[in-house]
Amino acid sequence: MAEVSNRLNGIGEYYFSSKLREIEELNKAGHRVINLGIGSPDLPPHPDVIQALYEEAIKPNTHAYQSYKGSVVLREAVAAFYDNWYHVQVNPQSEVLPLIGSKEGIMHICMTYLNAGDGVLVPNPGYPTYSSAVRLSGGEILSYKLKEENDWHPVIAEWEELVQQFRDSGKGKVKLLFLNYPHMPTGQLPDKSLLAAMVDFAKREDILIIHDNPYSFILNDAPMSLFEFDAEKKVVVELNSLSKSHNMAGWRVGMIVAAEEQINAILRFKSNMDSGMFLPVQVAAARALQLDKSWFSQVNAIYSERKEQALKLLDLLGCTYASGQVGMFVWAKIPDNFLTGFEMSDAVLQRARVFITPGGIFGDGGNGYVRVSLCSKREVLEEAIERIKAAGNLKD
Repeated sequence: MAEVSNRLNGIGEYYFSSKLREIEELNKAGHRVINLGIGSPDLPPHPDVIQALYEEAIKPNTHAYQSYKGSVVLREAVAAFYDNWYHVQVNPQSEVLPLIGSKEGIMHICMTYLNAGDGVLVPNPGYPTYSSAVRLSGGEILSYKLKEENDWHPVIAEWEELVQQFRDSGKGKVKLLFLNYPHMPTGQLPDKSLLAAMVDFAKREDILIIHDNPYSFILNDAPMSLFEFDAEKKVVVELNSLSKSHNMAGWRVGMIVAAEEQINAILRFKSNMDSGMFLPVQVAAARALQLDKSWFSQVNAIYSERKEQALKLLDLLGCTYASGQVGMFVWAKIPDNFLTGFEMSDAVLQRARVFITPGGIFGDGGNGYVRVSLCSKREVLEEAIERIKAAGNLKD
C-alpha cells in the first residue's frame, strides 16, 4: 500500500468534514440535529443572478474551456464593484484573477510564494485553512495571538518580535502575513488606524499581506478594502468572494485583486491546477456584482433578525459576547462551568441535539469560546432555544 506524502504530516481532516459525518449518523438514528455550525448561506442568490446563469447556460457555445485569467466580463465587474463599494481603482485586465472559490486562492498563494522553511504570520484564532495551506506548501506558521482584551486586533510589536526571532533562527524568510477583517470567527470590525500601521509594517519588513475579505458586507454598513491603505498595491493581495455576500457558496466564485506582478505570479501556479471556471457561472457572478444596496439591505435585515435569536440562545447557555460583531456568526465566551468550547459544544449536541462550533477549531486562542452561525431560519433558531431549555443542566 502506498504511503501518503510527508506533506500531510500534521494535516488532519477538516473539522467540519468529520463533524458532519457524526451529525449524519445522529440524524440516521432519528435525532434530527439542528446544525448551527457552518456558515453556509441558506438564502438563495438574487433571481437575476439565477436567470443570468440559465440564459448563458442554454447557449450552445458557452461550454468550452475558458481563459485561465477568467472572463473579461467578470474581471470588469470585479473592478467596477471595487470602485463602487470600496472606492478602490483596479485594472480589470491585469489586477484581477477570478478563483473557483477564495479557499483555493489561499492555497495558490502559498504554493506561489513559499519555499520550504519560509515563515508566515497566521492569526490565532483564525480560519483553519490558512494554517493548512502554509503547512502543505512547506512553510512555517508563526502564530500571532488575537485576544479579547485587545478587541481581537493584533499587536504589531508582537509581529516584530516574531519576525526577529525567526530571522535569528536562520531558517528562512518571513514572506506572508494573513489578515482577515471583518474578522472570522470573532466578528471584529477593523480599526482603520491600526490597518494603516499594519501596511506600514509590511512595507518595512518586505512582507506580503494576504487580506481575506469575504465578510465586509454582512451586517456591516461600512465595507472597506485594505487597498484603502495601499493604493499602489505594493504589499497587499486581497481575496474576496461571492459565497457570503451574495449567497453563492456552492457556486465557488472568488477573486484575487493585486498588482499585476502578483497576479501573474499566482497565475503561473493556478493555471497548472484548473482549466478555468464555467462561463455561465462567471456571467452570473458578474450580474451579482452589479446588485445595488437594496440587495445587501434585504439580506442584512434577515441576518439581523436571526442574530437576535442567536444572542438569546447564547444568553440561555450562560455565554457572554460583544454586541458589535458583524458577519454571519456570533462569537461568545463560554461560562466558567465548561473547560473548553469543545466540551460545551459536545454537551449541547448530546443533550439538546443542537450543534454549535467550538472556538478551538480556529486555534488554541479560541479554546474558551463557541461560535453560532446565522445561516438558519428564525424558526430553526427558536426551536434550538426550546431544545436547550428542555435539556436543562448541560453539565451533569
